Amino acid sequence: MTDAIRNMSVSRPVIRQLEDAVINRIAAGEVVERPAAAVKELVENAIDAGARRIEVAYADGGKTLIRVTDDGTGMAPEDLALALARHATSKIDGSDLLDIHTFGFRGEALPSLGAVGRLAITSRAAGHEAATIRVAGGEIAPVRPAALSAGTVVELRDLFYATPARLKFLRSDRAEAQAIGDVVKRLAMAEPQIGFALRDVSGGGEGRILFQAAAETGDMFDALAGRLARVLGRDFAENALRIDAEREGLRLTGYAALPTYSRGAAVAQFLFVNGRPVRDKLLVGALRAAYFDFLSRDRHPAAALFLSCDPHLVDVNVHPAKSEVRFREPGVARGLIVSALRHALAEAGHRASSTVAGATLGAMRPETTGPRLYQMDRPGPGLARMAYEMQAPEVQPGFAEAATPSARWDAPEESEVDRRADEKRPLGAARAQVHENYIIAQTEDGVVIVDGHAAHERLTYEKLKRQMEETGVPSQALLVPEIVELSESEAQTLLAMAEDLARLGLGIEPFGGGAVAVRETPAILGTVDAGALIRDILDELADLGSTNTLQARIEAILSTTACHGSVRSGRRMRPEEMNALLREMEATPHSGQCNHGRPTYVELKLADIERLFGRT
Repeated sequence: MTDAIRNMSVSRPVIRQLEDAVINRIAAGEVVERPAAAVKELVENAIDAGARRIEVAYADGGKTLIRVTDDGTGMAPEDLALALARHATSKIDGSDLLDIHTFGFRGEALPSLGAVGRLAITSRAAGHEAATIRVAGGEIAPVRPAALSAGTVVELRDLFYATPARLKFLRSDRAEAQAIGDVVKRLAMAEPQIGFALRDVSGGGEGRILFQAAAETGDMFDALAGRLARVLGRDFAENALRIDAEREGLRLTGYAALPTYSRGAAVAQFLFVNGRPVRDKLLVGALRAAYFDFLSRDRHPAAALFLSCDPHLVDVNVHPAKSEVRFREPGVARGLIVSALRHALAEAGHRASSTVAGATLGAMRPETTGPRLYQMDRPGPGLARMAYEMQAPEVQPGFAEAATPSARWDAPEESEVDRRADEKRPLGAARAQVHENYIIAQTEDGVVIVDGHAAHERLTYEKLKRQMEETGVPSQALLVPEIVELSESEAQTLLAMAEDLARLGLGIEPFGGGAVAVRETPAILGTVDAGALIRDILDELADLGSTNTLQARIEAILSTTACHGSVRSGRRMRPEEMNALLREMEATPHSGQCNHGRPTYVELKLADIERLFGRT
């Protein structure tokens, strides 16, 4: 209080109209907090101008130079000065602030950049001569003739030179450069039909190209798949599921990776609304909710999802950087993401990530300690048969009884036709069980190794979940209702979900003021601390806009039950049991990963196995 009194002026404060230069610097603090934000604004302008190729060059992490070159429509000389005026834009007419079809619409970026750095814009529109305009620290120079064939070149030097205090808050050149790369790649994913190039010109000259993506062709999904493979890598493209769903005016498209292709952090989650990259907690929460049954808490799904709708159904003007949005019906958006992803994951069936096999082969490949001395050519069929006959060991009496192997196989009573038919199935025909847990199966073109315990655990878990969905979650009535004291806003938030919670066995009702009475809890959870459970649900609602806390606890119990009820490691299985397990895996959704997101099987192609032995 003493400090507040000390800072108060004795005289009456006077209201002043701030100068335009000061206003632009304040706006720059909201819109351009770092070089990557400047790159975002300039690249979005290029996209709005209809560019088919965009090149971004920077020096020293964008602190000394940012240059964006595009082949878009360009600007006429008389428009250059107006482009540097605040709230001057060609993208909206102001009659409907929700009818927005472009990235930019406020007209703040260019004047803000000119207020805190040295900005030069050179542009040429069809039917006009090229011209350039410069502004430094808010001081605008006259428009001059320039040399440019088409499009626009925007060059920003010495960012924040006019506000040196801001420079102290920037991170290292490397960190700022990484942020620029992330922005360019996100926008490249949003616009696969546009070619992008990112160049580091620190030290002068042409510099080096850090990222390049040619314009993709084909339909929407083919173009997107090609661009995602270029940005996120081939592994993502090979292990991603196509998403295409629609509900109540909202359409969701994109690709989502299999649970076994999860990441250790949320670094591979890319969300777009009407083509605009966003970081929205509602959408992130929906993505997490779709995968929560397949991943442990320390694993994160990978996805690139595009939500499109009529502009009137979403407000993009709720954040200075336009990185957050607000839906008119947020529940519809969340429900669409959750249902579409779960449907796609269910359709994937037993499929597991191909990177699992790659990691397995990498672990099996021996380290080379010196140059290879020879390379054996693969023999022809006749020579191979002769070699096998020559190398066949002589059978010694009692040899078979000399030791008890850890692999077991009892020849099943099946015909050669049945055996060949099983090999044509996705998981093949069981051939052996090793270490009393791992099933070795042969397919037409490789070998499958199945973790018997993990696979049976997942099958049992899915069966328990189906039973719960059919019969509902039994609840247990409390003899004395537990009263949980909350704030009025928290109580209203919780009571709005009372119907959903009741389906999961949690019965709540208002108890006056901010209090909530808990009358029933899920029977499967046993004794429950209702107050702690209610607060956990509220915390998750505040953080993600949705909650899976109660369902996660119920399904955790089911998972534990499935673990104890499944085939234990150390139990020898008969051939018919192993084949039955493989067939059930093929027919059961999500059987490619255990309850914690780990793979239940690994498939090794024969060609890869032969490469391990130098036979190709």
